[in-house]
Parts: sequence; structure tokens; C-alpha cells
Amino acid sequence: MRAADDLADAVATVAAAARIAVLSGAGISTESGIPDFRGPDGLWTTNPRSERLSNLQAYVADPDVRRRSWQARLAHPAWQAEPNAAHRALVTLEETGRLHAILTQNIDGLHQRAGSSPSLVVELHGSMFETVCLTCGDRLPMREALDRVEAGEVDPSCQVCGGILKSATISFGQPLDTGVLARAREAAVTCDLMLVVGSSLAVHPAAGLVGLAARAGATVVICNGSETPYDRLAAFVLRERLGILLPELVRGS
Repeated sequence: MRAADDLADAVATVAAAARIAVLSGAGISTESGIPDFRGPDGLWTTNPRSERLSNLQAYVADPDVRRRSWQARLAHPAWQAEPNAAHRALVTLEETGRLHAILTQNIDGLHQRAGSSPSLVVELHGSMFETVCLTCGDRLPMREALDRVEAGEVDPSCQVCGGILKSATISFGQPLDTGVLARAREAAVTCDLMLVVGSSLAVHPAAGLVGLAARAGATVVICNGSETPYDRLAAFVLRERLGILLPELVRGS
């Protein structure tokens, strides 16, 4: 929770900022029915074994991990999810002309579906809506691979070279795209306010963008349900449900 005075001061701080970079994590999508990873009811909290599906080495080495991953992709709640009030609040912020970038760790595309300009959304961890071949790099819509899974292929391979297919997302043990990371770092060092929404700030290099922004002189505001390693850098730490908090936070903009 947060004190009313803290919220009022945070609203004024956001309203006064000219170039706002948002760093969003899984917590912004929980109200859309997509579980986070490390929260009390998070995917990896309730089922630690599922974290193995996000490990690149395990994915490449173990056909069973790939089979389980394809079933998880098929059943992913993002296919039915709709943007929530927190996503829409960032669209409202963009309409003021002061939203510099949305640096998202999410792969669900809900920022764009809410109406955020794709040109402002930097998908740090990729997108679940495409597949990529780990051998030749060929990319195709995810739906094509899922149709093959539904037709009985438990581990569909690349139709160009026969290589291993995975979602075009960043797994543990896989580096971020250098161009994407460079764009995110540029946004972090040129913003005057870094607004963190729904991220535990436990995964690097994405989490390090907060420290980068703070060292460049930006004010940091963190909105997350639990403590983060970067709370000490924040001018405000707010712990309200994001679907309630973010519309309030941008109301003065």
C-alpha cells in the first residue's frame, strides 16, 4: 500500500517529467490473467520445475523439455488475454507526448494491443508471436508452428533447414539482441523519469536499466507488489494494484 501523501507527490513528479521511460515486467499483465513468475502465485513459485522450460541449454538438449514447451505455448493465457487498466494508463501517458519509451520484459504484446505505439515499445525479451530457428534464424508466425502441434507434431522442426524451433523470446542462457539492448540503454540514459511497473528487477541486463537511468540523473519511481533490489534508488516506491495505481499516477499528466 502507499500513503496518500506519497501518491500525491508521485503524481506531481510524474506530471512534471518531460521524458518518461517505462520499464514493465510481468506484474503489469497479471490483471489480464497472465501469471507472473516470482510473485506469491507466480508460475515458477508454484511450479519450480517449469523454470526449466525457460533454460536454453535444457531446451536444446532435452526433447522432453521442447515437447513440454510446445504444450505450454499452446495453452498460454496470452492468446485470450486482453489489456487491462494499467496498460491503458500508459496509452493515456503517451497521449501527453511525454512518453519516451516502454522497455518491456513481457512477451505478450499487450502494450501494443492496448494502443501503445509499436515504435515506442522495446521488447527486451522478444515476442511469443513468432518462432525462430536456432540453426538458420528463419522466423515465422507462431501460429503456423502451433497449428502443426495441434495436428500432432510434438516438437516441430524448422521447415527450411530441419533445425530446432523455439519462440522468438529470450531464454536463460541466451543473450539479448544487441540492437534492442542498445536502444533500451539509450532510452534509459536520456529519460528524466524512469517508471518501473510490475517488475521484480531480478533479471539482468533489463534490471540494470534502472541503475543506468538513476546514474544519468533520472528520477526513479517503482510500482511493484514486492521489494526489489533497486528500491533504494527510487524517489517513490508504491505497492498498490497496478490497475488502480497507474491510472491514478498519470491522472495529473
